[in-house]
Amino acid sequence: MVFYELFCISRTRLVEANLKDLVKQTSMIVMNKGGVVRNLKPLGEKQLPYRIRKHQEYHVQGYQWLMQFDANPTVVNELNKRLKVDPRVLRHAVIRLGSKLENIVASAEKTGTRV
Repeated sequence: MVFYELFCISRTRLVEANLKDLVKQTSMIVMNKGGVVRNLKPLGEKQLPYRIRKHQEYHVQGYQWLMQFDANPTVVNELNKRLKVDPRVLRHAVIRLGSKLENIVASAEKTGTRV
């Protein structure tokens, strides 16, 4: 399995239940396909560096959060497809942090997670 990090910017002013549902659905996509979610980290509501047009609206603020997980590349493709069409998500990026054990351990030391 490969170690990934998802950076997601969702709409602000979402009802807390909607935000929790988004995070839960995203985590369940990974876990239902045999992946492991290592860490969820909320970064809070922040001003965006530029306005983003999504779903016929302009957004200048977004709620940012990170998810670190282990999964195979097909799970990441499915995750990308689902997040791309989700109206609660403004932007997202999945970063591959490592595929070899040495890289994963080094990444874990940098990010503060335990292997």
